[in-house]
This record gives sequence, C-alpha cells and structure tokens, in this order.
Amino acid sequence: MKSQSKAFTYAITATLLWSTIGSAFKLTLRHIAFADLLLFATITSTLVLLIALIISGKIELLKSLKPNDYLKAAALGALNPFLYYLVLLKAYELLLAQEAGTLNYIWPVVLVLLSIPMLKQKISWLSIAAILVSFAGTIVIGTRGKLFELHFGNLTGVLLAVSSAIFWALFWIFNVKDKKDEILKLFLNFCFGSVFILIYIIATTGLQVPSIWGLAGSVYAGIVEMGITYIIWLKALQLSSTTAKVSNLVYLSPFISLVIIHFVVGEEILLSTFLGLILIVGGILFQQLLPKITK
Repeated sequence: MKSQSKAFTYAITATLLWSTIGSAFKLTLRHIAFADLLLFATITSTLVLLIALIISGKIELLKSLKPNDYLKAAALGALNPFLYYLVLLKAYELLLAQEAGTLNYIWPVVLVLLSIPMLKQKISWLSIAAILVSFAGTIVIGTRGKLFELHFGNLTGVLLAVSSAIFWALFWIFNVKDKKDEILKLFLNFCFGSVFILIYIIATTGLQVPSIWGLAGSVYAGIVEMGITYIIWLKALQLSSTTAKVSNLVYLSPFISLVIIHFVVGEEILLSTFLGLILIVGGILFQQLLPKITK
C-alpha cells in the first residue's frame, strides 16, 4: 500500500473514532460526574501515551528535558486537558450532545481570531465574512433556530461549549511553538492535567468511586478521544504528501457524529443543529480555500 493510501486509511480511522465521542460523553455522563469522567479519562490517556513512548523508543527523550520544559508542559496541561475538557464536559452535561459537540467545532474560527493579536497574522475582509458565517451557525444552534428571538435554550451550556473552543485554540497556538516530539508533549500535558483535575475534584466535590458503566465510558474516552486517536492522526499527517490531503477529512466527523448520536443516544437531530453545522463548517472551509480563490 502506498504512503498516501495509508495516510487516508489512518485519517479515516481517526475521523470515525472521534465521531463516536459525542455519544460516549453523553452516555457516560448518565453514570458519572463530569469532573470524575475527566479524571479517569486523562489517567487512561496518560497510560496510553506512556505505552506509545515506550513502544516507539521515545521514552529516552524524557532524560533530555529541562525544568523549563516541565513548566511549559504544566502550562499547556492546564489548557488541555484540564480547562478544555472540564468546560466541554460540563457543556455536554447541560446541552444535547448534538449541540455541545457541534458548537465545539467553532475552534478553527476562534483560532483565526486569536492568531491576529498573538501571531500577528493579517486577515482579509473575505475571511471576516467567512468567520461571521461560522458564528451565525453557533447562533442558529444556540437558539435552536429562533434567531430573531435570540432566546437560548441553555445559555450557560452554549457559552461553555464556545469557551472550550477558545481553550483549544489557545492550546494549539502555544503548542505549535513547542518543537518537542508530539507524543512526548501530549504525555507531559496529560500527566500535569491529571494532577490539576485531581486537585480540582478534591477541592470541590471530593473523589467518588464510579459505577462500572461510568468507569468504562471514561476509559473509552481516554483511549479514543485523548489517546490512541491522536497517535493515529499524527501517523496520517506524517504519511501524507501534504497536510491538506487528509486534514479536511476531519470535517466529516461532526456529520457522522450526528448520525451516531441519533441512533445510539436517541436524540432527534434538530434541523437547527444541522443547518448551524453547515454554516460553521462552510465558513471554515471557505477560509481554507481563500488563498486558492485569491490566487
């Protein structure tokens, strides 16, 4: 099998795995508190990433780290997994799975906006128009189609879902500046993130023994959402001749996720969710096509 074919295989596999996570989060939250879910998921992910480092022979890279590297890892771990998933899982608790998952896909738009002051990037009027289209999608979803009333079904949940996108965009910007091995960085981030989550739980609700279903769902999230799928996706990017050839496949994920949510969670997919998702993804894809259109 040629490298590009392998790249597509890895990318499609990662996309399908990520598409199951909205349903997994919502089902698991029926049996466990959102913070406890995150704790057991991040511990699982940390173990998965540790095994990946050992198998790939990269565990030796830990010896070359300096105190400053650990400080950076702690800061990034505070963004992801701690703040990002803590806020996102609370949004899943308050909203329909289809709403929380879809609103989270606004992060590429937030990334563009944050890149202006933080990376000194310029933005065209067409990009601004594309961003407005994507944001219109969030309003459609948040109001469940009642645009002119501007009445949000659960404003707190909507704000949390959008906030999670901000934390992820910040994590992406700071992470891209760190040139260490990707799996090593993720391992360190999740090590520190697990500690932060444990401290948060002890300081708030106190650690509770989960049910078997709550623990199983948390472990699944740790393996699929936060662990092995990252590795599969990185493999796809490494094998592909260009990032663009596989990166757009990830935008199939929210649409596949809606189908899974409908049949597994039992949610009736709202027309407003579907239309809002089209606006969000349409605006993002239009931004990516702008350089070619301009050329």
